[in-house]
Amino acid sequence: MAAPTRKLPPGALGGVSGDSYQPLVAPGEVLPEFTWRSVGIGALLGIVFGAANAYLGLKVGITVSTSIPIAVMTFAILHLVRSRRGSMILEANMSQTVGSASSSLASGVIFTIPALFLWGLSPSLLELTLLSLCGGLLGSLAMIPLRRPLIKKEHGILPYPEGTACAEILVASESGGSQARTVFSALGIGAAYKACTDIFHLWPEDFVQKIPKLPKGVFTLEAAPMFLGVGYILGYNVASVMVAGSLISAMIFIPLIAHFGEYITMPLFPETTKPISQMSADEIWSRYIRYIGAGGVAAGGILTIIRTLPTMVGAFRTGLGEIITRGETVATSLRTDRDLSFKVVLLGSGVIVAVIATVPSVLAHVDSFSMRLVAAVCMAGFAFFFVTVSSRIVGYVGVSSNPTSGMTIATLIGTSSVFYLLGWTDTAGKVTALTVGTVVCTAASVAGDMSQDLKTGFLLGATPRRQQMGELIGVMASAAAVCGAVIVLNGQYGFGTKELPAPQATLMKTVIEGILSANIPWTLVFIGALMALTVELVGIRALPFAVGLYLPLSSMSPIFVGGVLRWWVERKNRNDETRLHEARENGVLFGSGLVAGQGIMGVAIAGLAFGLGRRPDWGGHEWMGAAGPDVALALFLALGFYMVRVAQRAATR
Repeated sequence: MAAPTRKLPPGALGGVSGDSYQPLVAPGEVLPEFTWRSVGIGALLGIVFGAANAYLGLKVGITVSTSIPIAVMTFAILHLVRSRRGSMILEANMSQTVGSASSSLASGVIFTIPALFLWGLSPSLLELTLLSLCGGLLGSLAMIPLRRPLIKKEHGILPYPEGTACAEILVASESGGSQARTVFSALGIGAAYKACTDIFHLWPEDFVQKIPKLPKGVFTLEAAPMFLGVGYILGYNVASVMVAGSLISAMIFIPLIAHFGEYITMPLFPETTKPISQMSADEIWSRYIRYIGAGGVAAGGILTIIRTLPTMVGAFRTGLGEIITRGETVATSLRTDRDLSFKVVLLGSGVIVAVIATVPSVLAHVDSFSMRLVAAVCMAGFAFFFVTVSSRIVGYVGVSSNPTSGMTIATLIGTSSVFYLLGWTDTAGKVTALTVGTVVCTAASVAGDMSQDLKTGFLLGATPRRQQMGELIGVMASAAAVCGAVIVLNGQYGFGTKELPAPQATLMKTVIEGILSANIPWTLVFIGALMALTVELVGIRALPFAVGLYLPLSSMSPIFVGGVLRWWVERKNRNDETRLHEARENGVLFGSGLVAGQGIMGVAIAGLAFGLGRRPDWGGHEWMGAAGPDVALALFLALGFYMVRVAQRAATR
């Protein structure tokens, strides 16, 4: 007998208190949940999506939540290997809990670790894995006592959008496979498209158009499915703000610098060898614009922290109060309200801090025990504070919009200032400050993802302690794979290149160098910071604008196209709430598949190049001549049209 069709209870979106809410699976109902296959499938999908998210983050500086596509794919796999009748919804939820941990882990790694390579260091896989493990486990443990005050008691107040959406997808997927087909088809398209451009080189990757009468003004669009999917996921509002920042860089700042630099015959700081008149647009961006963007992103992150300071302080007080009174709480008999013991939190956190301070492999470039000890204290303090911050913020904006970079910048500023006062300004000091940021960034990112997973579990009726165990397993299962992917990608593409600019890690490197030394063009940094402040004053969120200011137009313009497509779909279905929901949901699923498909193929191509000892170069598009970029643009737009068709097809079913 097939599992009965279920729907989320009416109180899932609010209207009742967390104590009164009755989940989909009642506390007394026993269903398979923490099974070998749910954990195994989740770990496997987590490794794949974690590597793909690492590639995405290194490419454009942002990552996306993978809970929903992993949940959908898990159901498809479970239907193929099912050995029993009845509901598999809690198994699928466990699988996405385990799997999504790797994607959040990837965010912490790629936002900071590439800076080590940019400094010319060669950290080992063991060192990177231990750092990411420390951050991921610390974030997971710190989130355990926050489940009740944030997930349960704030039910109906903190919506946790991705956690709620994932619960809806799991319920819908239990009785059908349309969502799974959407994700798998998009994944295949994204992977095939990337193979065509990067392995067989059937058409160019970029559309390039020079702007007449504008010195070194060039409009560029990287015709990549991943960017199309990211733009659709972000939506028009965020995508338009980001592309506005990028247009200012490409169409105003670069032409201005090129115009006035034409009359300067000597190199202009920070450039030391080539005058501006001999630079290309890309070189001007690399030597000047990125510092303006870095200042903007730093200021945007700080403004985000200031704006959410009341929320941070309130969440921190709530979490601290829960920790203090935890020992007086009587253990509940309800399956749906059981957490891991608080002793696990204290013992696990203490062990992690001790390992950071005493085990040489964690901070392999640091010989001083005092530096290790101060670093461990900074990691623990900043991590527990920003775990609370992250968990609260994602309750409103979701994981994909979590300002993790702002929290990391705040951590680096605080840690670097301490190190400066202590006189630790050499390379060891820079590396240690960065590793503090790595652990804190990973902890905050994992905690944000775990909050969404626990919200999904709360709505469905999962067992919290089992989900918390699943999160810990997901972190441990994927750490080495994600760090290994980062090492392979650096070996084949190199960080700081057009293929992998690693914008967030470059920013973190700039922040540390700027505080610990004076070798930074502060004028350009302050220009970017003042621009971020200006747009914030007129009501525009500074952080997405500053990210666009920092990243090249070639990455932002296709993201804007994806945002426009979502705007068009939503406008077309605005008069029917049901159709609007179906179109938006299916488009996001398709976009997630495109992101995952190209990311997976990007990692696969890097692995292939590693095995061959060179980049794969089979075929070519030279025969197209000048028409090549136009063909790339036409194929990109055709994919966008198909994406709209997929979204609309779901709305009319």
